[in-house]
Amino acid sequence: MVWQDMVIRLVVAVFAGACIGTERQWRHRMAGLRTNALVSLGACLFVILSVMIPGESSPTRIAAQVVSGIGFLGGGVIIREGLSIRGLNTAATLWCAAAVGTLVGAGFLKVAIIGALGVVLANVLLRPIALYMNKKSRDYIKEDMNYVISATCLDKDEGHIRVLLMHLVHAEGIGLKELNSEDIENSQKVNVRAFLHCDTKKAALIEKIVSRLSLEYSVTSVGWKSIPEQDND
Repeated sequence: MVWQDMVIRLVVAVFAGACIGTERQWRHRMAGLRTNALVSLGACLFVILSVMIPGESSPTRIAAQVVSGIGFLGGGVIIREGLSIRGLNTAATLWCAAAVGTLVGAGFLKVAIIGALGVVLANVLLRPIALYMNKKSRDYIKEDMNYVISATCLDKDEGHIRVLLMHLVHAEGIGLKELNSEDIENSQKVNVRAFLHCDTKKAALIEKIVSRLSLEYSVTSVGWKSIPEQDND
């Protein structure tokens, strides 16, 4: 390979990677313009290395190692926040940038440019479609949920806690499905449970009720949780 071809391939690799990274940089993602350009350039250099070494006629050997190695870089941008995961699309974009770089390094410049444009178009055009689908899917999610409030109190104050709990629930406009009490063995305490049914947006009101119950002197423990539709015990 003459040096002119090498320079052209490296320039095209940086350009293609920068095109991919521009969209990521615009959206303030962790892997932006420079990262994608460097990934594409690095992949291109590895493939050029395989082409330059005598006896290594096929660049796919190095390319295969690039495909597996880019996984470590992609894993570094994936972040878990509670039940949600961020960075998967950025990691996939880095993977595509590496693929573009290997194509350039192998000499398939036109295919690499088309691939880079495809990645950019996928990130730009498919984003509003994905957001629309997410919004529509949320419209079909059940808005109502069952909840249970459980309060443990002294048995002599059971009546007061039941009346107070009923008053708080009705005052907040929450549907009361069932209210029962159960003696706790080997103690002078009673567990009062209220089964509720309301809109998920009113979950904060349930926490408000629990906080009010916790102020009662006779209440030793109180809490709440959501329960499946068929689970009422």
